[in-house]
Order: sequence, then C-alpha cells, then structure tokens
Amino acid sequence: MASMMRITTMCINRPLPASFRSPSSSSYYYYYHYHYHSHRHYYTWSTTKTKTTHAFAFGGGVGGHHRRRRHRRGDDDVAFVVEAAAVFDRSTMAHRRHHDANIGRSRSYSSSPPSSSSSSSSSSSPQADEDRVVESSMIADANARSSTDERRRRSSSRGGEGEGEDMRPRMHGHNFPDFVDNWDRNAFRRVGYGLIATTSALAVAPVAYYYPVVVGIDDATNAAMTTMTTSSMDAVDIFSSLRHFLPALLFGGLTATYWKVGTDDIRQRSHAIRRNYPLLGNARYIFETIRPEIRQYFVESDVDGRPYDRMSRSLAYRRSKGVDDTMPFGTRRDVYGIGYEWACHSMFPRYPSHPPPTPDPDVRVDDDDGMAGGGGGGTMKMNTRTTRTTMIGNADFGTSRPYESSLLNVSAMSYGAIGDNAVLALSAGARMGRFYHNTGEGGVSRSHREGGGDLVWNVGTGYFGCGTTSSIDGGRVFDGALFRETISENPTIRMIEVKLSQGAKPGHGGILPKSKITPEIARARKLSYPPDVDCRSPPYHSAFSDQCGLIDFVSSLREHAGGMPVGIKLCVGDPRDVARLVRAMIEMGTGPDFITVDGGEGGTGAAPPEYSDSVGMPLEEGLVVVRNLLIGSGMRSKVRIVASGKVTNGFSLVRTLALGADATCAARAFMLSLGCIQALKCNTNRCPTGIATQDRDLQYGLDPAEKSYRVYNFHRKTMDAAAEIVGTMGHDRFSDVRASDIMRRISDVEVKTLEDYLPSVEPESLLRGCAPKNLQEIWDGTATGARRSALRWIY
Repeated sequence: MASMMRITTMCINRPLPASFRSPSSSSYYYYYHYHYHSHRHYYTWSTTKTKTTHAFAFGGGVGGHHRRRRHRRGDDDVAFVVEAAAVFDRSTMAHRRHHDANIGRSRSYSSSPPSSSSSSSSSSSPQADEDRVVESSMIADANARSSTDERRRRSSSRGGEGEGEDMRPRMHGHNFPDFVDNWDRNAFRRVGYGLIATTSALAVAPVAYYYPVVVGIDDATNAAMTTMTTSSMDAVDIFSSLRHFLPALLFGGLTATYWKVGTDDIRQRSHAIRRNYPLLGNARYIFETIRPEIRQYFVESDVDGRPYDRMSRSLAYRRSKGVDDTMPFGTRRDVYGIGYEWACHSMFPRYPSHPPPTPDPDVRVDDDDGMAGGGGGGTMKMNTRTTRTTMIGNADFGTSRPYESSLLNVSAMSYGAIGDNAVLALSAGARMGRFYHNTGEGGVSRSHREGGGDLVWNVGTGYFGCGTTSSIDGGRVFDGALFRETISENPTIRMIEVKLSQGAKPGHGGILPKSKITPEIARARKLSYPPDVDCRSPPYHSAFSDQCGLIDFVSSLREHAGGMPVGIKLCVGDPRDVARLVRAMIEMGTGPDFITVDGGEGGTGAAPPEYSDSVGMPLEEGLVVVRNLLIGSGMRSKVRIVASGKVTNGFSLVRTLALGADATCAARAFMLSLGCIQALKCNTNRCPTGIATQDRDLQYGLDPAEKSYRVYNFHRKTMDAAAEIVGTMGHDRFSDVRASDIMRRISDVEVKTLEDYLPSVEPESLLRGCAPKNLQEIWDGTATGARRSALRWIY
C-alpha cells in the first residue's frame, strides 16, 4: 500500500537530465526531493539567462495524470510547471530502499543544451537512456525550501485548496502561551538552581570586596592590625552591618519562596496544572479568582452585564445616594434590537404627582415634602391609595385586617442569608418609606423588630418560627401554638406568605449545618441551642400535599393570625397546577388573599446552577399564566397578584404592572441600594460589602443608620420615576396601565404591544368555555373526573 507517513525530505544539487534541460540554458542544475506523503517527484532547475524557473513533477506507476501550467511573471520571466500525480502500489520500505539506492547518484552535464526534440521519450542516445534511468529511478520531490515556498504562495493565492494546499505543519491550539508550554519540572529546577547561584553570588560579593582589605592590612603590618581601634575595626568589618548583605537576603527569601511553592506544587496531587507547571501554574488560579472583577470593571459594556448590567447598578447607586441620576447624550440601548421595549406616551400627558379631582381625604399621604412625585411645585399632597398603593385582603375569605401595600416592596431575603446590619437597614428603610419587608424563610429576627418596618412573615417548608422537628423522621412539622407566639412577639407583622417555591431554585430544599447555627439564628427560627441536628428545609410542605390542603392550611393560618391577609408564593411551573388551585378556590369558596409570582430569573444566596439556569418559568410568562387563569375564572377581583423579579427602575415597575400585577417586590435591587457591588460571593460568607454574610468583621462595614436612608431614597425615587411614566402615558393611576401601553420589538421588521404578544382573556371566559383553545383545555382538564390534559403553553 501507499504509505501515508511523512518523513524528512532529502535534497541534492545535481545536473538536470538531458530530457529535462531547458533549451535556453547553458548551465543548469536541478534539485532532487522525494516526499513520502504525497508520492510526487519533482525536478526543478534555474536558467541564468532568462531568469526562469522550471519544475517538473511526475509520479511512478501507471495512471499518472499530467498537467501543464503556464504562469506569467513578466515579459522575460516565464515559469513552466508540469505536474504528475500518481498513486504507488509499493510499500513504504520499498520506496525508501529505492530512494536510498539512488540518492547518491550525481552527474554533471556540461554539453550544449539539447533541442526541443531531445526531451522525447523516443531518444535512443546513450545519454538519453541514462537520463531515463535517472528519471524513473529517482523517487524525489522538489527542493524542500523552494518547492514548499512556491506551494505556500499558491496556497495563499487560492485559499489553501487543491494542489496549492499549504504544506506547513498544522499548529494545534494551545491552552498556554509558548513560554508556559515549554515550562516543566526540569525547567523549574534549572531556574531554581540559577536563583541559588545568584543568591550565593550576592552573598559572597560583599566578602570578596571587603575581606581582601582586611587581609592586606594584616599582611602589611601585624602591629598596626593589633593596635587598630574598635571604631576602625567596625569600619572595615563587613559583619558589623547587614546592609551589605541586604540584596542577598532579599534574593534569598525570593529563592526560598520559589522553591517552597514549586516543590509543594510538584508534590500535591489535586491539580494537574500545578503539578505539571510548578509555580507558574498558580497564575491560572489567580486569574480565575480575579476574573469577575476584571470583567466587571474593564471588559463588560454598560448594557451587557449579568445578572444586572452596569447601567442598572449605577442607577440604583445614584438614586440611593440621592445624587443626580440623569443621563447625558442619549440612550445606550439598541432601540432597534430585538426585545427592546418602550412606553407609548400620550400627546396630552397627566401629572400623577397631583391628586385626582376628587381625592379621598381619609387615605394615608406622604408627609416628607408634600410632593411624593417630586415635580411641578405646589402644596397639594398625592392620593397614595389611588396611585401608589393597593389594598390586599378579601373579606369574603375571612380577612378582617386588610393591608395597604406599596406598589414596590422588599422581596424575601432570609435572615442568615443576609446579615444583621443588612436586615436592620432594610427594615428601617421600609418604615421610613411605608412599604413592607418580606422576612424570607429564616424567621423573624431581632433586627426585623428593631427596624420597625412592616413585615410579611414568610412561612416556608421548614416552618421556622412556627414548627418543631419530628422525632420520627427528623422533618419539620407545623405548630399552631408557636405560630401564634411569633405573631404576638412581633406586632409589625402585617401579612403571612406561605412559600411553595422560589424562582432561583423551585422545588429544591436546603440545609443549614448545625455548626453554622448561631444563638440569634436559633432564636429567630425557634430552634434548640446548641442544636442537635442540622436545620433542614425540605422541598415540600408536610402540612398539605395538594391544592385543597393548601387552601385549608391558608384558612387556618388566617384564623391563627387574627384575620391578617394570607397569601402564597410560587414560581410557576406546570400551568395545570395553577389551574387546579384556582378551581379549588372556586369550589371551596375561599383561598389566598394574594399570590406572589416569583420569576425563574430570581436570585438567591446559593442554588444549584441547573436550577437557577433551567428550572422555573420566567416572571413574564408566569405572571401571565396566573393573570389569565384568575381573569378567566372570575377570581381576579378577589385575589391580588404580587410580582417579584428584577424590578430595578420605574419602567420595569410600570411594565410589570401592565402585565397584570397589583404590586411588585425586589430583592437584589434593594441590595444594590445597600451597596452591593455584584461581587457574586453570596455563597461564600465573604461578601465584601457586609450584606450577604454572617462575618461580624465584614458586617462592620455596613452602617444601618446610613444605609436605611439609601433604601428609602431608592424606593422613593423609583416610585417617582414610575409615576412620571404613568402620567406621560396619559393615566391618572397605576391601575389604569394596560399591556397595550407597552411596545416590544420582536423582530427586525415587527413590533407588537404586550397585549398582542401576551394577550389576556375575557372575564369568566373559562367558565363559559370560550377562552383560547389551549388555556381552555388546561382548565377543562382540571375538572373532577376529566381526562388529564396534556402539558402545553396557554396560547
């Protein structure tokens, strides 16, 4: 078989056979070169008179294909190339033996150039016979350099295809620069020995400089050396001062560190990079550590950061600090990019900072500056019920203490996930701005109470603050007596929220090792201290297992809480589950006062990446599912919808309300107002701003008194911006905003309103059977005895 092995080419400079002599040359030499990979044979020769290079390529065996090519290089500069490509039937060793047998044959031809007919294969002269023997026996390529360069030039002009294919060795990708790739253990030792030699030289140099002086004095006269004073001895004694050895000491320390780190890298077995590239391999881990900071500060643009871009973070910083938050020179957004959204303004805008014509004198009003909207001057106070708050609580469900909620609130962040000072600052800011602060699943802590803000107590699967640990299986069990005790201890609790799932890790539980349970955490969660077991949050509730059980549990909590509004929090997964819940509410005549919809884009202190990236419905779609099911079933007027997911500015708030929410919550946006720099270290307990950590030294940097004002400022200015947008759209109230007021670019040539993109349904259309087909099938499939409908999207 033909060998595909490529070996080093061999060249000799020898005269051209008579049959290949150029008619215009009186002195001609050719190069002999054989290439085992391509199985081609080349003769090249140069003519001094015409400056023309001729090259013939031919292949042995039958079936050779010859082509003649003419390349014009100038008036008197012409190159002729005749190529022959053939496939050999002989083995590699046969080629090599044949090659070795003929490689040494050399002969000079000094006769006059033959005529053009002398190149014919029918020549019968001895010279021609010998030339044919040479031609058929020498298995050669063109000269290694000239032929390869010529092929490279042809490859460059033809894109590296066909016969001009680039013959350079293929360079495979490297994970390291060349100098790193050449570094290994032997190189490490060689450099180390060099450092030792340099250190030794630096140590000997002072001795070599000073010691001959002392010896010279001693040789000149022993008497003088004997009578030398102590001060003169100190002047020449090099050991009296270490400054002469300071370079040696510093370089010696560097050398010792070099060897210590390098030998540790070689001996360790955990990291192959460090073991193969001692000392130098550590640079990879250093760069990996600082990569987020480098990207955030030097690489990312203003609009491409994740999870929050630079513009959103900067806006939160400026508004929380109370400094100028205007933008110069126009938008940085791509207004023609797919996904770009904008609010449709009116030719006749309104000013929601002013009250409607017939204000309600009994509602709560802002009392800080008389102008909650912050614009236009005047002394009239804004009617906050109609423009900035919503009432939560349905008397038909047994709620006797409804709550007036702000349209923007602090979403659930557990005590333990964030530290004491952060909780205190958020709670105090909520008190100043009169919005609520969701406690998260970690219970109600001392910092929550000290802040004085309105609280929404989040009751999760661990029942912290209202449950006990089962002695049978170690699970958490709800305890009504503990629930009432916590309510009585915390008079600022305004609502109860039963957590079913959260957007960052829906359906996933958690565990707090007992070694991390502090006395304060134990008091907030009503755990024994010191703890005997780890504190677990299972992925499911032990108090109920279906929609009807959930509604019964909500009703019991409402009774325990003395008529407070009780709601549920979930990240929408299967729309059929939500449909069954709504149907159960209709059949049982009661249900939650509010539903908090958490989007899959929500954040948390620590979550498996698969859950954060790929589990849970995003807020926009989840909100629309809940909205349409409540509207279509006729329950929308009885249940409030709270949306939680990346509300960072006035427009995002207005857009969320336009999609059907009655109020919104934000967690990370308020963390930014506290000073979060998005260091992405929430799960390490090393948050540099002292927010997401229990480390007292790091928490010291967060001053609750100062940060509480920033929380308040961020809330007030964001609400001001949202109110101005609503007025620009021509509305008096936030409740007037509709999905048709927001436009979205869905392709390069198509724009739709959010109502067209995510249409709503007619009230009670599900009950009449006239809802959109997919949504109707989902609803019908939840009826008792009905065939289970297939999982599908609602449109």
